[in-house]
Amino acid sequence: MSLKGQAYIVGAYEHPTRHAVDKSLGQLHAEVAAGALADAGLSWQDVDGYFCAGDVPGWDAQGAGPLSMVEYLGLRLRHLDTTESWGSAYLNHVAHAVQAIAAGKCRVALITQAGRPRAEKVSPEASHRQQAQTAAEAQFEAPYGPVVTNVYGMCAMRHMHQHGTTAEQLAWIKVAASHHAQHNPHAMLRKVVSVQDVLDSPIVATPLHRLDCCVISDGGGALVVVHPEIARSLTRPLVTPIGTGFAVKHLNGGYFDILASGAVQTGREAFAQAGVSPSDIQYASLYDSFTITVLVQLENLGFCAAGEGGRFVADGGLISGVGRLPVNTDGGGLCSNHPGNRGGMTKVIEAVRQLRGEAHPAVQVRDCRLALAHGTGGQLGARHGSATLILEREA
Repeated sequence: MSLKGQAYIVGAYEHPTRHAVDKSLGQLHAEVAAGALADAGLSWQDVDGYFCAGDVPGWDAQGAGPLSMVEYLGLRLRHLDTTESWGSAYLNHVAHAVQAIAAGKCRVALITQAGRPRAEKVSPEASHRQQAQTAAEAQFEAPYGPVVTNVYGMCAMRHMHQHGTTAEQLAWIKVAASHHAQHNPHAMLRKVVSVQDVLDSPIVATPLHRLDCCVISDGGGALVVVHPEIARSLTRPLVTPIGTGFAVKHLNGGYFDILASGAVQTGREAFAQAGVSPSDIQYASLYDSFTITVLVQLENLGFCAAGEGGRFVADGGLISGVGRLPVNTDGGGLCSNHPGNRGGMTKVIEAVRQLRGEAHPAVQVRDCRLALAHGTGGQLGARHGSATLILEREA
C-alpha cells in the first residue's frame, strides 16, 4: 500500500528540559502531548488513537502502564497501540498510525515518548543489565559481561579492522553534531569541538572515546498524525510519510555480519515503497547513540557503499551547508538530547522541522522536500529493532 497522502504529521513537539528533577514521568508524557497538540491546533478531545512504548510509567506493573497513561491523559480512544522496540518504536508508531488511520481505526493519533534517566541517575549500562537478567539469552551471554559501550566498541573495532576506518573519521561525526548543536538553545553540549578534542577525551570502550558517546538526558517528545481531511483543515504544512520499513536483527545462532544492521532491510523496504533513492534525500536524522551507529547506518541505508562511511563523514561531510548530506541538525543524541536512552522520537521531530522550514536558519536545508529518519532500538552487534521512515512535504 502506498503511504503517500494516507495521513499527515501535523503536530511535533520536543520537551525543552534535559534534567527533569521537578517532573514525574507521567507529567513529561502529558507535557509533550500537550505541546504536540497545540502545535497541530487540536485538542485532547480530538484524539482517538494513542501510541506508546515501554517508557510510559507503570509498564512493568502487570502491563497496565499504557492503560494508566490513557487515563492520566484523559483520552477517549478507539485505537491503542503499545508496540515496543525501544529506540525504533516511535518511527514504527508513525507507520502504524498511518495504517490505522487508513483502515478507519482512528482519525487523530497521538504518539508520546519520555524518560528521566538523568534525574534518576540510571545509566544505559545499568538499564541493560537489569533487563538482561531475565532475557532468554541471559545464561549464555551474561557471564561475558556485555554492556552497551563495549558491544558498540566491538562494532567500531570491526569496522576499523575490515575497512581501515580511523578514529579521526569517527570523530568527524561528533564534530558535525557539535556544529549543529551550537545553534540549539536546548542542547546539552553546545560547544563546537574538533577532531582532536574527541581523540583527547578518555577512552570508554576501545576504540570509542567519551565524546563518541551520546548524552544521557531527560525529556521527551510527541507527534500528532491525522487523517487527510483533518490535515487540510489545519494551517500546518503538509508532511506525509511515504515509505517505511521495520526489521528485527539478531545473532542468528552466531551466523551474522556485525556490520549489517536491520537498516539493510528497512532502508530497502522504505525506499522501494517511497519510490525514491538515497541520492534523493535532502536531510537525514540518523540514530546516534555512538558515532559508529551513524557510520553503520549511512552504509546500510545506501548513502554510501560498505566501507566508505569513514570517507563519507570526514571533513564535514554531515555538516549542513558544508557536506553532501546534512545529518542531525539539532545536535542529535551526541550533543542535544537522548531522552530516556531512546532517541527515535527526536529523530522524527527534527525531520519534520526541516521539512516545515522550521529548523534553525544556520542549519536549515534549503527547500527541503524529502527527509529520512532512522531509529535503532537495542544494540548494534547484538539484537535490535530497526525502523526507517521517509517523509515528504507536499507543495
